[in-house]
Amino acid sequence: MTANASGTVEIRAALVRLRRATGLPVAFGGLVEPGRPRVRISELTGTSTLALSALAVTSGNGLGGKAVALARPCAVTDYSLSRQISHEYDVPVAAEGLRSVLAVPVVVRRRVRGVLYGALRTAQPLGDRTLSAAVAAARDVEQALVVREEARDLMAAARPLPVTDAPAPGAEWSGAAWEEVREAHRELRSLAPRVADPALRAEVLRVCRRLAGAAPADLSREAGESVRGAAGGAGADGSARAGGLSPRELDVLACVAAGATNAAVAARLGVRPETVKGYLRSAMRKLGAHTRGEAVVSARRAGLLP
Repeated sequence: MTANASGTVEIRAALVRLRRATGLPVAFGGLVEPGRPRVRISELTGTSTLALSALAVTSGNGLGGKAVALARPCAVTDYSLSRQISHEYDVPVAAEGLRSVLAVPVVVRRRVRGVLYGALRTAQPLGDRTLSAAVAAARDVEQALVVREEARDLMAAARPLPVTDAPAPGAEWSGAAWEEVREAHRELRSLAPRVADPALRAEVLRVCRRLAGAAPADLSREAGESVRGAAGGAGADGSARAGGLSPRELDVLACVAAGATNAAVAARLGVRPETVKGYLRSAMRKLGAHTRGEAVVSARRAGLLP
């Protein structure tokens, strides 16, 4: 799946939110095609025809092309009669019966990545409230695309790390190299809940499992000894007790393992500090641990954290 194709998941979700927030009966949009100055309309909601489906909107042309070229929202009260835009796309717009139309660009790192449209089948002004709601939907797409790119970058960075399902006998792991693995795991676990695309989220979590299960034998033994020394009998069977951790409990432990405070974990995961405490208490109970450190070590020994 290409980055552009999979990005339609975010566009589709934003269009649903746009219609709900504005009350506009029609919404559609798409992403800029890689290497080309045009947007391909890929998602439609509320339409009665396929006239707009797969339409290629070139930068500068029509309402959407103007929004792309200027990198700012644009709107017209009557599309076919407007003197503010060019009219290359009058036929498909008329076929769908659209009159008042707005177009909002999706801008990521100063580059236009797509356009969201909202429309009425009557000619009437689209107020500031409607435009603001459309802009908010575009901002949601922008944030989702940033998260997507961060996840892709982190997964790419994780590939060359010294991680295998079964480390070669006698392989030497430096402390710095293993810290890279742990940092990549923590970052990816923090991002995973914010990834809108289910396929990409599953891929991120697969990489997390690969990183978590790659502990070399010497580090696994060290973790086991730490558990037995710090947690007594509770850590002796940490792997058996760790299976019931929820994804969110594991997210919290991954951050705690990096030395983050509850407040820092909350900011990272977008939850309240009290919620972090609840997840941490639950994880400690399931792991049979009495402290945060014991919980982290038990989770590592169980192969749930690197």
